[in-house]
Amino acid sequence: MCGIAGIFDPRADAPVDPARIAAMLAAAPHRGPDGRGTWTAPGIGLGHLRLAIIDLAGSPQPMASSDGQVMLVFNGEIYNFRELRRELQNLGAVFHTDGDSEVIIAAWQRWGVDCLARLHGMFAFALYDLRQRSLFLARDRLGVKPLFMATLADGTTIFGSELKQLLAHSGLPRDIDPLAIEDYMAWGYVPEGRSILRGVEKLAAGHYRLLRHTAAPAASVQWWDVSFADRACGSADALGEELLHHLHEAVTSRMAADVPLGAFLSGGVDSSAVVAIMAGASADRVKTCSIGFDVAALDETAYADRIAAHYHTEHYRRTVRSDDFAQVGRLAAMFDEPFADASALPTWRVCQLARDHVTVALSGDGADEAFAGYRRLTFHHREDQVRSRLPAVVRHAMLGPLGAVWPALGWAPRPLRAKGTLQSLALDSDAAYARTLSMTRSEARDALYSPAFRRVRGDYRAETAMIDVMRGAPARSALDRAQYADLKCYLPGDILTKVDRASMAVSLEAREPLLDHRLIEFAARLPEDLRVRGSTGKWLMKQVLRPSLPEDVLFRPKMGFVTPIATWFRGPLAAQARAIADGGALAETGWFDPARIAGLVESHIAGRADTSRTLWQLLMLEHSLSRLIGP
Repeated sequence: MCGIAGIFDPRADAPVDPARIAAMLAAAPHRGPDGRGTWTAPGIGLGHLRLAIIDLAGSPQPMASSDGQVMLVFNGEIYNFRELRRELQNLGAVFHTDGDSEVIIAAWQRWGVDCLARLHGMFAFALYDLRQRSLFLARDRLGVKPLFMATLADGTTIFGSELKQLLAHSGLPRDIDPLAIEDYMAWGYVPEGRSILRGVEKLAAGHYRLLRHTAAPAASVQWWDVSFADRACGSADALGEELLHHLHEAVTSRMAADVPLGAFLSGGVDSSAVVAIMAGASADRVKTCSIGFDVAALDETAYADRIAAHYHTEHYRRTVRSDDFAQVGRLAAMFDEPFADASALPTWRVCQLARDHVTVALSGDGADEAFAGYRRLTFHHREDQVRSRLPAVVRHAMLGPLGAVWPALGWAPRPLRAKGTLQSLALDSDAAYARTLSMTRSEARDALYSPAFRRVRGDYRAETAMIDVMRGAPARSALDRAQYADLKCYLPGDILTKVDRASMAVSLEAREPLLDHRLIEFAARLPEDLRVRGSTGKWLMKQVLRPSLPEDVLFRPKMGFVTPIATWFRGPLAAQARAIADGGALAETGWFDPARIAGLVESHIAGRADTSRTLWQLLMLEHSLSRLIGP
């Protein structure tokens, strides 16, 4: 895993200043502590930061093809590179290194853009072909590895693994995109295809872009998609056997490394499954790392300890203090863009722990999206069954108005907390799921925005783009479409962004075996009742893991990393919350109504309501803006 950066000038005779590439690399040294390289030619400059994992001494980058006509910078890992290497050697390719980078070059020279379908792994790379005078930018199927890019006023395209690398280029304007603010306030992150800065975008997962000196700027092309349109045939037992095969292949293929390797272990189903397979496939004890909390209600280490003991792992654990609020500024610096998933803090902490012992760590991310493990997905599935039995006129005319007046009752037993359900049932299933995913809902955002910002935003609503994703999904059902939206929006925008920045901040490579595309494609074909049964998500996956994991690990409620931000805002962060409304970068924008923000703050501090998620969004936005547009 590494970092890349580059400059493409359509004026092919214009030299690229190596100092500009060097500055872009210097902005993100954490992505490559083991090596740094640049290459420039008329119209092109490439830079690379290396975290050495495979072929430690033999694969420096930028890497040239054997004939010198292709140059590559690459971030990620190709897990089937040995098989591809043998195939390409049989076709006449000659290799001079033992790593995966040279395989990408040879695959491009043999198959062109079609090489992407043959690459199994996580990657973002830039490949310059001197004969074709073209720059090929590509990103992996699920978006594990990031790639930011922007076209400057003179037509030059700049790109990098992190936004901070683009910011190191003096030609990049720092104009905030108001539509990105709407997106961020809805989701807690700025989604694919956009960034916090106007004119900067993220190359979307499963897409590539081909730029030529002699042609107009090209649009991105989607080269991979996942389909929920087909259903697998076979018994639950037969499909379970196939699932076990995919799980084993996904994990073991990601265990290749020339440096110490381990795993994150939370004690949940997914990370425990990864550790179980690793233990069965490894001759050595697996190194595992867990984070605990000094608040008993948030701590899962007892479950992690049980799995570690059962599989005799070399287990390391650390306790995160619940008052670890002083790291807000460091989190903002890691992400560049505003990012409001508060679990980024414990994720960073477990990465720090892992880096003390290993260079590569396997995670359990991806199974909840692929196999419908989130509670919101099981609830959405049941809710849509109810929705299908009610005439639309009843839902719109009766349930919507009833939901509007029903009290929130957040403190009450679940059967009495019907407000959200009534409001969701009044909507169609896609709009309802988009509403469920939103961190701050549309009506609450509108109340926070100033009149001036509402005019700038115009008719744009963040939910519309997600609804369009679901309505255009290759899918059969509401559950299919919701999972598709999770894989296309939430997974790359939130989960994978969080893990990439937190792990690379400490120069740790994180690998996600449960995002193997063959496993994802298999999961998308499963009948609904093998994904969700009653209130149980990931049903088939849990059944096949019964011989390997305890029942209370398999079927206990999902917790995830939890950070006590509600408590922080009633204590040590209260002053920072009040300051958001009174001054600072956010107040200077004029986007929000200070009185509304002050009302949220005081209501939360007094205990009249829990508005901590929105306050956390605003606080992280404040810190990000201070860095992006500050002096």
